[in-house]
Formats: sequence, structure tokens, C-alpha cells
Amino acid sequence: MVYTGRCACGAVEVRIDGEPLAVRQCWCQHCQKIAAGGPTHNAIFSTDAIMTDGITASDSYVADSGNTLTRSHCAACGTPMFSASSARPQMRVVRLGVLDQPHGLKPTAAIWTGEAPDWAILDPALEQFPAQPPAPPSPQS
Repeated sequence: MVYTGRCACGAVEVRIDGEPLAVRQCWCQHCQKIAAGGPTHNAIFSTDAIMTDGITASDSYVADSGNTLTRSHCAACGTPMFSASSARPQMRVVRLGVLDQPHGLKPTAAIWTGEAPDWAILDPALEQFPAQPPAPPSPQS
């Protein structure tokens, strides 16, 4: 499968050749900040499957998991695009909002639910993890 997408202003384009390793909703405090209070919705792909065109900027921080997370966004409009963990450099998280519709991807798990606000509505159909979930299977070489 091939997925394509772009940031809100179109300055950064992405092409992904391959299926996601996992699709998750994340309720960690950092994701809530970049998602204006709700969760982020993310697909995890093999880093090698992702090609970008355009200029991104990034920032890094040490997450509650203890791993260094690097988030990338469009340098022009600020649209959150990707994130990567120091624990899994072979994988990259792609924000579902940058992918062209219809992509058919939907979360199968909600992670860091222990940090969700009291008013959050958690889908009982999703597998739930109160903190760091197990890593998805590694991409095939």
C-alpha cells in the first residue's frame, strides 16, 4: 500500500510505501499539548518506508518512558508530522491527520490512558494501556 499526505500549507509532502506496524491513539501529556487537549492519532511505520519532500523543524524531549522523543513539524505552518523514539530508530510515528483521505487507518489501541483527563471518552473497543505499551513488531528487513 502507498500512503501520501501533506501538512496544512502543503510545504511538506510525505509518501509511505508499506503498511503500518501499529495504529494507536496516544493520551500522554505531550500528545495532549500538541493535540489541543485530546489524544493524537498515529500510525507507526518502518522509517525506511517514509519519504518526505519539504522542510521540517524538530524538537526533542525525554518522555515518561525514559526515551528521547523527537517530534517533527512543518517549518512553515507548524503542522505536527512525525515523531521518533530513541528506543526504536527503525520506526517512525506519522500523525494520521497528515495522510490523504481516505486512508482507512484507525486506532486499534489507546496508550497512556492513565494520563487522559477525567472527561476523556475512551473507546472500549480499543485495547488500552495506562502507560508505555509494548513495542510493535519490528519492520521486516
